[in-house]
Amino acid sequence: MVVAGVDPGITHLGLGVVAVEGKGALKARLLHGEVVRTSPKEKAEARVGRIHARVKEALLRFRPEALAVEEQYFYRQNELAYKVGWALGAVLVAAFEAGVPVYAYGPMQVKQALAGHGHAAKEEVALMVRGVLGLREPPSPSHLADALAIALTHAFYARLGAGKALL
Repeated sequence: MVVAGVDPGITHLGLGVVAVEGKGALKARLLHGEVVRTSPKEKAEARVGRIHARVKEALLRFRPEALAVEEQYFYRQNELAYKVGWALGAVLVAAFEAGVPVYAYGPMQVKQALAGHGHAAKEEVALMVRGVLGLREPPSPSHLADALAIALTHAFYARLGAGKALL
């Protein structure tokens, strides 16, 4: 199973693709990982366009069975939520164009799937990503680690038949 994961952000968008192997313990290998960067000095359409192009390119190149995104929760951060929405919109359009279904998972679901409890620190999750993917070091920067964690989370829940489609 090939799964893409996205940690949505307008300035730093994490994008990772993993291939999950076997039927036993969650074991996977890294196919692709990057952080798509944009600048607040750029026009909105250039930022959104670059995110769309990079995500669509990865989806067409690796043909994942699913795209998993992190559900966003914002409290009193309206401007941030608005701009992250630009990035998420670009991701959703790319998924639609590539014919890839989209699933969403909250931070606690990611922590539960990878660390076994919903209150794990980001560092603990990154170490689990390193272990599952057989990497020498935890993925860096954090946006990439989060994208890979989200992809692995979908693989975990898909094995249980409990993937959560984005509505």
